[in-house]
Amino acid sequence: MKVLRSSVGAVCLLLLCAAFADAQSFHAYFGMGTATDGNINQSLDLLGTGTAQPTSGMGGVFGTLGGGVMLKPSLGVGAEVSFRFAQGDYAGLGYRPIFYDFNAISTPNLGSKKIVPEFQGGFGGTSLRFYGGQAVCSYYTYSCSNFVGSSNHLQLHAGFGLRVFVTDHLYVRPMFDYHWVHGLYQYFTSDSVLEYSIAIGYSSSQ
Repeated sequence: MKVLRSSVGAVCLLLLCAAFADAQSFHAYFGMGTATDGNINQSLDLLGTGTAQPTSGMGGVFGTLGGGVMLKPSLGVGAEVSFRFAQGDYAGLGYRPIFYDFNAISTPNLGSKKIVPEFQGGFGGTSLRFYGGQAVCSYYTYSCSNFVGSSNHLQLHAGFGLRVFVTDHLYVRPMFDYHWVHGLYQYFTSDSVLEYSIAIGYSSSQ
């Protein structure tokens, strides 16, 4: 899970930098949802066993962790990572997609402090991690893993959500995200991934 740890670390580093930057405010959130892309309806022999297994579409429960720094009242920068909690099944292998991106953030003022729109746009990467077969154990790390490889891709990201404040600082945010992932059509029906989530967040100022 090196990619996931690095992505989470980048989000935490961004929030830490807010303490030293000339920022108007900072925010952080954690959410859950799902991401969808269709099934290419093929059978593949990814393990080289001579027996092809059917593929599947993307889905399942995803977690999202992110945060940002507002450099002006309505304009800032942020980072986000989204990952499938449990491994899915793909042609006889376990798989877990991880999306990570760095974004410009806009929160235009519509005259209400209770409901604030949020727009995100940026770029990042996607890692499809595959697992299967017998676990291999390392003498040096005292750990075992059945990780067999990953497929890494560049992505463009856009998102829209609504921050609904339940207190002066805590908010609930339904969010729609679009990921355009270069080359993802090799595993699913298209390069487009639609993600739907709802998050609980904290903002240092409204």
